Amino acid sequence: MLRAMTCVGMLGVLVLGTVAEAFGEIAVTPSEKGAVVKVDGKLFTEYLTGFGEGEVFETPILWPIVGPTGKAMTRAYPMAEGHKSERKDHPHHRSLWFNHGDVNGCSFWHRDPIKHVRFVEMSSGSTGKIVTENNWVDRDGNVQCTDQRTFVFGADAQSRWIDVEIIVKATDKPVTFGDTKEGTFGIRVAGTMKVDAAKPNARMGVPETDPSWGGHIVNSEGQRDDDAWAKRATWVDYYGPVEGETLGIAVLNHPSSFRFPTYWHVRTYGLFAANPFGIHDFEKDNPKDGSHTLQPGESMVFRYRVLLHQGDEKKGRVQEAFDAYAAEKK
Repeated sequence: MLRAMTCVGMLGVLVLGTVAEAFGEIAVTPSEKGAVVKVDGKLFTEYLTGFGEGEVFETPILWPIVGPTGKAMTRAYPMAEGHKSERKDHPHHRSLWFNHGDVNGCSFWHRDPIKHVRFVEMSSGSTGKIVTENNWVDRDGNVQCTDQRTFVFGADAQSRWIDVEIIVKATDKPVTFGDTKEGTFGIRVAGTMKVDAAKPNARMGVPETDPSWGGHIVNSEGQRDDDAWAKRATWVDYYGPVEGETLGIAVLNHPSSFRFPTYWHVRTYGLFAANPFGIHDFEKDNPKDGSHTLQPGESMVFRYRVLLHQGDEKKGRVQEAFDAYAAEKK
């Protein structure tokens, strides 16, 4: 407890500083596509109420996501043409999103749409806030479940962060989130940041790479790169080069979040996802079923802090950021 309290005080200046003193207002304003978030007049991100068509149906996303030094830190594809390092694979990996690959047998990860219903709140100030309601709709038009998403945006001179709370609720029938690795809270990092950016891949049309590309994955247990896949951890950091400087995206899992600490579906090709359900895929010799069923009216809550920082996990003070976040009552 003493350690957590000390870190909270330290991070009040170093990581979670007073936005008003450093940047002025964080402004959240409506846009044609949803809502735009700016820090001191400069773009942070845009909440898109839906992106996708054809075989890849719509789902709410945050894109682009601009880090503390003014550079985009998530992949542009398939929303736009991006850096030449970006592989045009997995078009359902769209910057930052939340869905799952088996919900009553429907794959919202790959194809079934999540429909924006309404904005509940949109506010500006020392932090910015967006609250939305959404329906998870199968291809026959049936609502399988609903969610309420809350995003709180903050910034200081060294970092930017997004606090995410998602409450998934069963409506008039049970809803089962199945045991699959294809989920759930996902980010696709910038192409130059991915670990594999440093590896030639002729099969993907990349016979050679720029030696300045290529990042690393590290988690709270000290596991790195491939070894971090399918492990449980309180946080994971994905850092690497973006336009000549090292930047990182850390996702911190709050202790009050469903099945804390979560498993991580984090890949060296740039996928970065927290998934508390995929036990069968993650622990192949584990007979436990990772699925979870909500009865009508029941809900489950997911909480994460996305920290956009400079440098690696040490320079970005990721462990200290987690200690501060974990100490917050939810």
